[in-house]
Amino acid sequence: MLNEVVNEFRYTFSVVPAPAALARLLAAIILAGMIGLERERREKPAGLRTHILVSVAACLFVILGLELAAMDFGGTSEQRNDPLRMIEAVTAGVAFLAAGLIFTSDGKVRNITTGTSLWLAGAIGLGCGAGQMPLAAMTTIIVLFVLTLLRLLERKLGWSERED
Repeated sequence: MLNEVVNEFRYTFSVVPAPAALARLLAAIILAGMIGLERERREKPAGLRTHILVSVAACLFVILGLELAAMDFGGTSEQRNDPLRMIEAVTAGVAFLAAGLIFTSDGKVRNITTGTSLWLAGAIGLGCGAGQMPLAAMTTIIVLFVLTLLRLLERKLGWSERED
């Protein structure tokens, strides 16, 4: 019985081996978690869990897309693989979530930076799912730089009253 379960797990992955899929999902968790922690620290409405979930979902969509593209659907003429459609679907879904965070109060736009960081968490998840963890890690570093060091610069310039 246990051998059947192990074999099922081993052979259900055709394009992305299980250890690689796990590494990609873990990278999505870690990288988006770093951004989510920064947002959590600033007490924003989308924090650690939300950023991780968006990134993991995007990563999973890419892995599933790769797996589905490798399946036999009765001939190559009947199968259309378009990775851009997968990216568009993920970004549209995340943009919908991010837009829900952004609101106007007293004539000021609020949470636009958090909405944008959530959108970036989706992009990081897409990168991890595509096996581009170095690119996703570089992007995470840039995002954290923007969210932390540029905040200090804004304070020095007297822009600290801006909402993010």
